[in-house]
Amino acid sequence: MKIVKIDHLGIAVTSIDEKKKFWIDAMGLTLEGTETVAAQKVTTAFLPVGESEVELLESTDADGPVAKYIEKKGEGIQHVAFRVENIEEALAELKEKGIQLIDQTPRKGAGGAKIAFLHPKATGGVLVELCER
Repeated sequence: MKIVKIDHLGIAVTSIDEKKKFWIDAMGLTLEGTETVAAQKVTTAFLPVGESEVELLESTDADGPVAKYIEKKGEGIQHVAFRVENIEEALAELKEKGIQLIDQTPRKGAGGAKIAFLHPKATGGVLVELCER
């Protein structure tokens, strides 16, 4: 598996409109755009930082994964995403190494990326996303 870079940090928020003020006004980042991914019950907002991004995640449904995360742990960093060259090969390699996967095959994420999540039980408590763009 070839990891290219940290693609983005996913930050769970109750309101993108409220939280983007900090990231734009205080931190000086630029909003690249927002996108709703209905299948994941989430609206995302990407703010580039060099070659990586901050991704704000707002749930579109009370039973969505981001809403459940906020209910359990509060707002904050929800996941770290690593860009890989070939996500199918990366998942096969991790599965072969006995790493517990949430996604056995990639699914469509924001911005048209192919994404898959690794189970936090296998990563020391960190939700890890693999993405291929």
